[in-house]
Amino acid sequence: MFNLKFDENGLIPCVVQDIKTNQVLMLAYMNQESLKLTIETRQTWFWSRTDKKLWRKGEISGNTQKVAELYKNCEDNSLLVKVEQVGVACHTGNYSCFYRQLEDKS
Repeated sequence: MFNLKFDENGLIPCVVQDIKTNQVLMLAYMNQESLKLTIETRQTWFWSRTDKKLWRKGEISGNTQKVAELYKNCEDNSLLVKVEQVGVACHTGNYSCFYRQLEDKS
């Protein structure tokens, strides 16, 4: 599909970015089925590596992502989805999953 290079588990990393602010919201994984659903529904769908099942962002929380643009990287092995975020992206209640700065404790 789209000449993408899925890994040995049939997955490809997907960065999700806010279309209005360019803030990175989350990183998740897609398989061919979740990518197809994302394109068809214009809502983000992912593959849960923990639960081994498809999930649509917001199916439980109501915090959905409307797909605005979809890109692949130069090596065809990762995706960027620009979305209109409704609510927060992170399950912790933060807008982005990337809210904790890495501190050097050496």
